[in-house]
Amino acid sequence: MAQPENAPFVFSPKLSQLSALATRYAKPEYSVTHGGHVRTIAAGHYTVTGLSRHVRLGEFVAHRSATGVHLGEVVRVEPDIAYVCPIEPGEPIGIHDVVIRKGAFRIAPDDSWCGRTINALGEPIDNGPGMASGQERRPIATTAPPSMTRRRVDQGFRTGVKAIDIFSPLCLGQRLGIFAGSGVGKSTLLSMLARADAFDKVVIALVGERGREVREFIEDTLGDNMAKSIAVVATSDESPMLRKMAPLTAMTIAEHFRDKGENVLFIADSITRFAHAIREVATAAGEPPIARGYPTSVFTELPRLLERAGPGAEGAGTITAIISILVDGDNHNDPIADSVRGILDGHIVLDRSLADEGRYPPINPLTSISRLARKAWTGEQEKLVSRLKALIHRFEETRDLRLIGGYRNGSDPDLDMAIKQVPVIYEVLKQLPSDKPSNDAYADL
Repeated sequence: MAQPENAPFVFSPKLSQLSALATRYAKPEYSVTHGGHVRTIAAGHYTVTGLSRHVRLGEFVAHRSATGVHLGEVVRVEPDIAYVCPIEPGEPIGIHDVVIRKGAFRIAPDDSWCGRTINALGEPIDNGPGMASGQERRPIATTAPPSMTRRRVDQGFRTGVKAIDIFSPLCLGQRLGIFAGSGVGKSTLLSMLARADAFDKVVIALVGERGREVREFIEDTLGDNMAKSIAVVATSDESPMLRKMAPLTAMTIAEHFRDKGENVLFIADSITRFAHAIREVATAAGEPPIARGYPTSVFTELPRLLERAGPGAEGAGTITAIISILVDGDNHNDPIADSVRGILDGHIVLDRSLADEGRYPPINPLTSISRLARKAWTGEQEKLVSRLKALIHRFEETRDLRLIGGYRNGSDPDLDMAIKQVPVIYEVLKQLPSDKPSNDAYADL
């Protein structure tokens, strides 16, 4: 029966429900998204149908299972299938489980995060209270500031480590790598550098570390400096996705403070394990290796992360990055070490033979280089360091000759001076983590 032309329209129950849903999802806090279903499950990934047209590489999805909602990252997209690596290890996944698109993973850093220890997802793991969210939500995978808008690096600072302050001085906004094999002292040196007083904030990414060492680093090494520090932790037993995300989350937090005009120290231990995590994820997605088992994406992600450190735009602060590089088999030309060395603004080489002699930190002053040293040295200091390196080189290259008794005192004045002075220099450069940071390394020398 036809309704009269001027009669008021009456909602049926079904139309009323649709109207309520439309009103509910029109609110800003809700967003209509796309979903799909799990199709296949493998050891390192699972595939999803119904999402290929809507997701992009690197976006996150939420997998709904019997135990709750779990995150995963899209690592490969084909016309009908999307490959997803789960974030959490051992996540229960079933065929036909619902998977929802979430978009880019974001965190909202806040000043109240200082003094806290969090995981790669930005969640507290220190048994403390809940963490407040800042006003701006930042994607953890982003790009570096445009090169022509960044400030120049021109201000040196003291690290408190005598061997570095003399031979390889650093500047605010510099990116430095510490290269060494396993067990030589990378983490110990990083802990000494974390105590530098030149920074407003310290952000630390512990990637692939032993679980028992986390509290030792935070409580013993940082100590009172933890009040201005934030630690992002992904231990060796966690999934490769979390180990891959930890440095990205830490760098995003550092960028938050840099954009506020503060000078931030970013420490990553180690970038090699970050590369290993990328390799595991890429291999699960079917990416072929190109160099000693490393796929192309490793050499794309490394500069993308490291270039985000450095000085900000005019009016912003700086991010000084000090990262450790694990040199496999003490081979300093392995693919990761060689690639990172070309990106950074300097490198500190820890020599195993010096550690065996009991010289700590075992920094080799002849092979350690700071590309911005001239901005930190005065003219007199540069001449002094050049002379010291010449004496050390002369002393080391004649070591075998002197051991077999092939040199007589008085035949070479420069070598006579090196024999007399270099052992004294080596003794001055010795510094244990328990020693107080040096206020003036040249006065000590």
